[in-house]
Amino acid sequence: MKARIKFRKYGAMKFIGHLDVMRFFQKAMRRAEIPIAFTEGYSPHMIMSFAQPLGVGLTSDGEYFDIELKEAVISDEAVKRLNAVMAEGIDIVSFVSIPDDRKCSGMSIVAAAEYEASFVEPPKSPEAMKALPPGFGKAIEGFLGREQILVVKKTKKSEREIDIRPLIYKMEADEGTQKIRLLLAAGSEENLKPDLVMGTFLEFAGLGAAETPIHYHRVELYARRPEYKGTGKAPFISLEGLGEPL
Repeated sequence: MKARIKFRKYGAMKFIGHLDVMRFFQKAMRRAEIPIAFTEGYSPHMIMSFAQPLGVGLTSDGEYFDIELKEAVISDEAVKRLNAVMAEGIDIVSFVSIPDDRKCSGMSIVAAAEYEASFVEPPKSPEAMKALPPGFGKAIEGFLGREQILVVKKTKKSEREIDIRPLIYKMEADEGTQKIRLLLAAGSEENLKPDLVMGTFLEFAGLGAAETPIHYHRVELYARRPEYKGTGKAPFISLEGLGEPL
């Protein structure tokens, strides 16, 4: 039996890297007495895989990891036990069962990520937001209206020019919250980071990317909904939405 756990990451925990988060949850599983399964062999380890590592400095309401269980545990009880042993800055949101199929693992099915970007007053906290400049929405419309948005994407081994326009599924200014909402390609095939999009946009708008501190918050991770065309449904579904409560 497999289960998917959704959690929030905020506050000082945003500075904790992915490997340390993995180690934290390994200890939390033991403390909460979750019946997690282990691999076989001379060096057994917990069967646990994270959907999409979060960058250092980002907060999130939609982080996921999958585990394999030795026996069933009621979802509400599992959430209660885990939250009782969480450190400040991490909250468990849900605990659902998922199909026992490798093709359904969060690591392999992530297709999109939703973010919120907000301008902040340095060196204050992300709560000290600045208002969006006048005409910001029109600038976004102009940015997305381009046939191509070419950028140089750098990796540890190389750098190459790519067109990121097809990877930006949605970008809009929310005047109510004074935030920019982004829905971007994510996952193993295509992965577009919000800072690359915002940096490219600010240069396009003539606002100076280097001089504009921005806080990024990941709202949710999505899988592509199979056969969504003609159904009236959205093309993406949250990873949580693919599971069922135990």
